Amino acid sequence: MPQPEPRLAVYQRWLERERGLRFDDYDQLWQWSVRDLDAFWQSIWDFHGVASPTPHAAVLAEDRMPGARWFPGAQVNYTQQVLRHADAAHAAGHPAIVYADEAMLAQGRVGERSWPDLRRQVAHFAAALRRMGVQRGDRVCAVLPNTPQTAAAFLAVVGIGAVWSICSPEMGPMAVLDRFRQIEPVVLLACDTVVWGGVTHDRRPLVDALLAGLPSVRHAVRGTRLDALLAGEPAAWTAVPPDRAAPGHDGPAPPPPEAFTPEWLPFEHPLWIVYSSGTTGLPKPIVHGHGGLMLVLLNANLHNDLGPTVETGERFHWFSTTGWIMWNIQVSALLGGTTACLFDGSPSAPRGAGSPAAAGPDAVAPGAAAPGPCPPGAGVPTVPTVPAAPTVPGAPDWTTLWRFAALSKTTFFGAGAAFYASCLKADVYPMQAADLSALRAIGSTGSPLSDECHDWIWARCPRVDGQPIWIASISGGTDLAGAFVGGNIQLPQVRGQMQCRWLGAAVEAWDEQGRAVLDQVGELVCTRPIPSMPLYFWGDPDGRRLHDSYFDMYPGVWRHGDWIRITPKDRPGPDGVQPGAHGAVIYGRSDATINRHGVRMGTSELYRAVESLPEVLDSLVVDLEYLGRESWMPLFVVLREGLALDESMRARLNGAIRSALGPRYLPSEILQVQAVPRTLSGKKMELPVRKLLLGADPARVMNRDAMANADCVAWYVEFARARGAGVAPVVRR
Repeated sequence: MPQPEPRLAVYQRWLERERGLRFDDYDQLWQWSVRDLDAFWQSIWDFHGVASPTPHAAVLAEDRMPGARWFPGAQVNYTQQVLRHADAAHAAGHPAIVYADEAMLAQGRVGERSWPDLRRQVAHFAAALRRMGVQRGDRVCAVLPNTPQTAAAFLAVVGIGAVWSICSPEMGPMAVLDRFRQIEPVVLLACDTVVWGGVTHDRRPLVDALLAGLPSVRHAVRGTRLDALLAGEPAAWTAVPPDRAAPGHDGPAPPPPEAFTPEWLPFEHPLWIVYSSGTTGLPKPIVHGHGGLMLVLLNANLHNDLGPTVETGERFHWFSTTGWIMWNIQVSALLGGTTACLFDGSPSAPRGAGSPAAAGPDAVAPGAAAPGPCPPGAGVPTVPTVPAAPTVPGAPDWTTLWRFAALSKTTFFGAGAAFYASCLKADVYPMQAADLSALRAIGSTGSPLSDECHDWIWARCPRVDGQPIWIASISGGTDLAGAFVGGNIQLPQVRGQMQCRWLGAAVEAWDEQGRAVLDQVGELVCTRPIPSMPLYFWGDPDGRRLHDSYFDMYPGVWRHGDWIRITPKDRPGPDGVQPGAHGAVIYGRSDATINRHGVRMGTSELYRAVESLPEVLDSLVVDLEYLGRESWMPLFVVLREGLALDESMRARLNGAIRSALGPRYLPSEILQVQAVPRTLSGKKMELPVRKLLLGADPARVMNRDAMANADCVAWYVEFARARGAGVAPVVRR
């Protein structure tokens, strides 16, 4: 079907018509956007129709980091910007949200939340919050799954000027308390159960522990009571405990939902509080503002090529739990009037989860012959495969999200890079599992996307207008709830590279002397303010924690903590494709660097080499540098079921590293493990493992409640103890 005009092209035509600005290529546009911040961010405001009842005195009133001040005098509201799309989208027959959980997907169905229904639910819950006595600036915390109810609750909270903060229900009590205690919430929203991978988990003990550990909470909304409040039913919350606050249901009757109007708030009024990963030390509570987030996320829609669904037919899905910043990004599709597609459950939920599975439109019937591999595109190599494991009842099924994408008619499908690596390792054919004819873009973030995953996506996902599907890889972070580098559908795709620096993001690679370098690996820095940079950290009155987190190395310049290489615009990439703009390659965290004999390298290059082997499911490398002693670099590998790390396998691993990187980067030792420690957002825990092996207290560096697979920690703790004692550890096969 015909594809909509790229949103960046629409924006550039608008700039020429409304501002008299014309640019020969993307790099010229980017240079203007970071040189003239006032003109650029004002254009984003105007292009997207952001409303304010009062004028702003300036765009960037104070041009400094930290402490930049944006749009003083303007009043905005995130929820107002979302609901302004309701009437037009509903009149055209487009839902606000399409959703499913594991049981619904097993039955082959999805649900829809209309724009009027979303607006009613937001109004009902906003009225309930006001009857609980919630005021502007009060914190409302949630432990909820990725559902339309959670999205509606979020919009209600921020619509009345309260501050939202959420943790995922699978997190442990200490991880949640480490976050919420710092911000002293007055209301807690929580689920009683959560389903993950076909298993129902009782979360009532978690909620009880939170209520006992959060003395600031005055009211709680638990389980199905949230549904009741969203429906406008009274008396659906409780005071906690009764002597802390009177139950709010004795208050006056709420106004009708049609009378609800989001409150106009100062541009920099706090919107939400998100957290650093919390794998080491106490998580940093990062405060973002309404206006800054709105502008940056609307700018993100240009780079992700998302327009209002009423104009483009777009439907946006980015798989995430509520504990990852990508949940916030997923819901923000509504800011631009794009339908959001939410899946609540495991990305590899077994087919048997919930009700008996129903086949999608193009699914392979049981016992039928599977179609052959989808043909690779011109210039796109086929993906080497290993024999797929037989389907076993209850076994992980990595077609889960692809089947949801088909049922929800998703056009933009996003996930963490680890998801695509899992699909590749499982030898998944998405187009054999589901009808993906609506799909036109793939998003990836969380860690660098390997060349092999690029090839797998291009070979196994549908072609669009005869070309390999567009892959929009982005890199940014929770810190600014956005990206520094990412995609541009108008530029050529180069395997292993992100296509461009985002508009408004003055990103450079700096060497140790603070000099910008091109086509060399350096520290990722941002030399000009971005509106979504943190307003402050909660509980950091003098700004010291904020300063030390980003500005201690280069005063006045944001240092993000990643290795980056800015690629030349006029030199062909590894595929022989000329990129047409300065792209970027991310090499991993600069605080988890490999330094072999004085030569530094990011860990992602080694992972790319090792995980290209079909026998390797996952890997982790750390470089331990000791004062006065030779460094030691172990490589931990997770192998396919039934495989052992014998001498032949060691030779294959070393051969892959030697071939890709050279002998300098051969590990000192290779060890087989059952799992690689990962955060709840799927990131490898390189720095905590490094600190553990250097002798740090496990309780201080490995926060199990903030991990996705805490059961694997014991092996690493024992390994570190044994190594410190000079004892050979027991390596699990």
